Amino acid sequence: MAQAKEDVESVLERDPAARSAVEVALLYPGVHAIWAHRLSNSLWKQGSYLPARAVSQIARAVTGVEIHPAATIGPRVFIDHGAGVVIGETSVVGADVTIYHGVTLGGTSLNHGKRHPTVGDRVTIGAGAKVLGDINVGADSRIGANAVLVRSVDPDSVVVGVPGQVVARAGVHTAQPKHDAQDRNAPDPVGNAVQELLARVEALETEVTGHVSPEGVYRPVDGVWESTDFSI
Repeated sequence: MAQAKEDVESVLERDPAARSAVEVALLYPGVHAIWAHRLSNSLWKQGSYLPARAVSQIARAVTGVEIHPAATIGPRVFIDHGAGVVIGETSVVGADVTIYHGVTLGGTSLNHGKRHPTVGDRVTIGAGAKVLGDINVGADSRIGANAVLVRSVDPDSVVVGVPGQVVARAGVHTAQPKHDAQDRNAPDPVGNAVQELLARVEALETEVTGHVSPEGVYRPVDGVWESTDFSI
């Protein structure tokens, strides 16, 4: 009961849409998935593998979250929305981790043994992100939405893009708020590289021809791309 109360309180702390403890306990599929996993994990550790898998599959059908019974899930993990989350057999998830919908903690090998990620405490994993292989995600890191991370990252990292790249935080990071899920200021390393290339092409065209052609795609202004013609 103490763990269940902690789970509910952590959701109330992290989800502004949550109105009450009763609402969270009755209607949040991510919370139900964690509770079901505790039961299936207990059965797994006792050697009751088939019942453990049965519990996990029932939970999958009801909540949309698939957690292998052997996965290690720390306290106060919050799976927001729940739909499409997959956590593999040898995954280890630390305390106070926030996982959004569509996240996969998956493997890249068919070998037995450790083949899934280890996620540190207080990590936030954005919607649609894929964290793959026997890698370590350092504590207090943020994995951006739809990022694909296939290598270990240090604590307090911010990862964006495909494949996932570590970028500098925008401004000084502090421990408050505890659960930092804001991605809007995370830079786009691929976009920045494209901007630099376009700027270089523009400079070379000016040097060779004396003017820049009015056709084609130009560097974005205030994040908005402009073009006279996108036809192929």
